[in-house]
Amino acid sequence: MSSASNGNEFSSSTPRPDARPWLLKSTPRPAGGRRQDMRVTMTSVAAGTGRPNEDFTGAVPTAAVLIDGAGIPGAESICRHGVAWYASRLGGSLLGLLSLVRDAGLPALLAEAIERVTDEHRGTCDVGNPISPSATVAMLRLSDGLVEYLVLGDSVLVLDRASGAPLVVSDPREVIISQSYRTALEAVAEGSDEYRRILRELRANRNQPGGFWLAKDDPRAADEAITGSCPISELNGAVLLSNGASRIVDRFRLTDWPGVLAVLASDGPAEVVQRVRQAEARHAVAADDATIAHCTDLGGA
Repeated sequence: MSSASNGNEFSSSTPRPDARPWLLKSTPRPAGGRRQDMRVTMTSVAAGTGRPNEDFTGAVPTAAVLIDGAGIPGAESICRHGVAWYASRLGGSLLGLLSLVRDAGLPALLAEAIERVTDEHRGTCDVGNPISPSATVAMLRLSDGLVEYLVLGDSVLVLDRASGAPLVVSDPREVIISQSYRTALEAVAEGSDEYRRILRELRANRNQPGGFWLAKDDPRAADEAITGSCPISELNGAVLLSNGASRIVDRFRLTDWPGVLAVLASDGPAEVVQRVRQAEARHAVAADDATIAHCTDLGGA
């Protein structure tokens, strides 16, 4: 399945001082060959002080990965490791596979990573339970003059095209299904038994035909990811965002995607997160983990 939206479509507190960007620099162009690397600037900020960051992002010279972990209250009794553990293990496994396995497609690599992480805690946790940890995924890889991409769940990937509007790649299925539960959730106290019951009902739509798909315990979910590719020569760069960071466009409408790319180019990912945190405070919206991986200086571009 493949899908992409144009630059005008929407998909569904201040950063802490210890939140720092990471930078993976390009290596020199090999003599007589095309460079196959990129520059990646990353920022990841937890929703609040004292809470684990359930996002993960990382990069190797030819690829970048962003994971947004998902869980609900009570999941601790199902999985003793937790959502942050799942997100970091899945992201780390993907980065290893992207470094070592060059001839497999992105869905195959994601399926393998899901299987590996599930095997790590299958013996200690109820991995098949609907509320066990899961995650959305965004991946990007440079390969033979192409940028290949994959999105599973409500993370967002934006391709900064040299000509024309940005290409926004998103998976709307979870957002669409969640809308039918929003009124019921808003009518009850957050954290109450009824709130948790409604969340469980919503989560029961995960990885089901007619529902939405996330990385969890079933590697077949990878086949439902949105995938595609674009010649590197047509791009200035790309950006991967968790849904806590994409709020700058799809929830608060502070700017559009060309505007986000302009902020990234001038001030970097931390400024985007700063603006999201300010909007959350103004609108009394609970903060979410916010993570961005900005990829530029693409090899061969």
